[in-house]
Amino acid sequence: MNVSRGMLEFRADPESQYHDPAFEPERTVLLYCASGGRSALAGRTLQEMGYGEVYNVGGFKELADAGIETEQVH
Repeated sequence: MNVSRGMLEFRADPESQYHDPAFEPERTVLLYCASGGRSALAGRTLQEMGYGEVYNVGGFKELADAGIETEQVH
């Protein structure tokens, strides 16, 4: 799912009116962004919110170059 860094806390917090039920602290979360920097900060935030299995997989270009399947969304 695509969540902007500015909305992450709202989507991940079950008490928020903007909560996304796909966010569950028991699920593994893989994060990426353009370069890996924002996803690192987002990962720390989620861990502070009680999410246990949180991984920063880095920058999108590096993932695509490594052969991870990607999809263009219009």
